[in-house]
Amino acid sequence: MADSGRGWRRLAERNPLIRFVDACLRGPAQVVLQNNPLSGLLILVALAWGAFENGTPRVFGGGVLGLVVGTATALALQVDMPSWRSGLFGFSPVLTGLAVPTFLDQRPLMWLYLVLGAIATVVVTLALNAVFKRWNLTAYTFPFVLTTWFLLMAAYQFDRFTVLTKLTPKFPGEGSPAGGAFDWGLLPSMLNGVSQIFLIESWVTGLLVLVALLINSRWSALFAVIGTVVATLLALWFGADGASLDKGLFAFNAVLTAIVVGAVAHRPGALVTVYTLFGIVLTLFVQMALTTMLTPVGIPVLTGPFNIATWLLLLPARHFAPVPNHERVKDSLLSTVRDSVHLREKGGNRVRSERG
Repeated sequence: MADSGRGWRRLAERNPLIRFVDACLRGPAQVVLQNNPLSGLLILVALAWGAFENGTPRVFGGGVLGLVVGTATALALQVDMPSWRSGLFGFSPVLTGLAVPTFLDQRPLMWLYLVLGAIATVVVTLALNAVFKRWNLTAYTFPFVLTTWFLLMAAYQFDRFTVLTKLTPKFPGEGSPAGGAFDWGLLPSMLNGVSQIFLIESWVTGLLVLVALLINSRWSALFAVIGTVVATLLALWFGADGASLDKGLFAFNAVLTAIVVGAVAHRPGALVTVYTLFGIVLTLFVQMALTTMLTPVGIPVLTGPFNIATWLLLLPARHFAPVPNHERVKDSLLSTVRDSVHLREKGGNRVRSERG
C-alpha cells in the first residue's frame, strides 16, 4: 500500500489532471482532518452509499459538484499551492455542496445556487483564514457554516426556492423535547453521529468514515469513536430529544472536536484525553445553546458548535505535547495552514530586509 501511495504521488506530480483529482480526493478527508486521498475516496463511497440509501442521490451529486467547483475556484484564485494540494480548499465546498440539495427543494436553479455557494465558500475560507491566522488558528469548517447559513436565510426571500430544513421556527421555550431511552438501538445512532458530519443519516456511512479515519490515523479513529459515544450518552442523560438522538444529531460536532483536540492539535495522552472529554461536553452545550438561538429562524446549527468549541479549547494554547507525534496525521488542516502562513511571513520579512 505504501508503494502504491508513493506511485500515486509521483503520478500526481507529473500529470496536472491527476494532481487535480488528488487535490479533490483529499478534500473530503480534510473534513475529518486527514490528508489522504485514499481516505477521501472511501469517504466519497460512504457518501454515495448514504445518499442512495436515503433516496437522495442529488445530495451526493451536489457534494461532488461542490468539491470540484471549490477546488477549481481555489486554483483559479492562485491560492497557496501546498494548501491547495492538501485539499484545504475542497473540504468546506464539499459540505456546502451536500447542504444545498439537502435543505433546498430540487429544481434546476438550485444547482446554480450550489455552484455560486461553492465559489463563495472558497472566498470566505480565504477571508476567515486571514483573520484567524492572527491567533494561530484556522477557520476549520466555519466557511461552510457561514456560507450555508447565508444561502438558506437568503432562500427564504426567493420565490424560486423552498427551504426544507424540517425545522419548525419557534421561540425558545415553546414545546418540550421527548427524551430517548438507553437500549442497543443507540449503537446505530452513534454511527449516525459520525455520518452526520456530512449531513447524512446512515450507520453504514458512519462506519465507512471511521474506516477512512483508521487508514490514515488510528488515533483520529479512536477519538472519533470516543466523541460520538460520549456525546450520545451525555445527551441521553440530560434528556435531549429522542428523535434527534437517534439520527446522531447530538454527536457529529463532538466527533470533530474530539479528533482535533485529541489527535491533531495535541499528542494523544492521559491529560489530552481528559481535555478532549471536557471538549466533547463543551461542544454539546454549545450546540444546544446555538440550537436555541437558531430555532426561531429555522436554520440548522451545522458544524458551528464544533468550530466555536474548538477555538475556545485551542486559544488558551495549552501545549500538552509540543513535539509532534510520529503516528499523528501529517500535513493536517491545522499544520498545513500554519506552515503556509509561516512561509509567507518569512518571505515577506526577507523581501523587507533586502529592500532595507
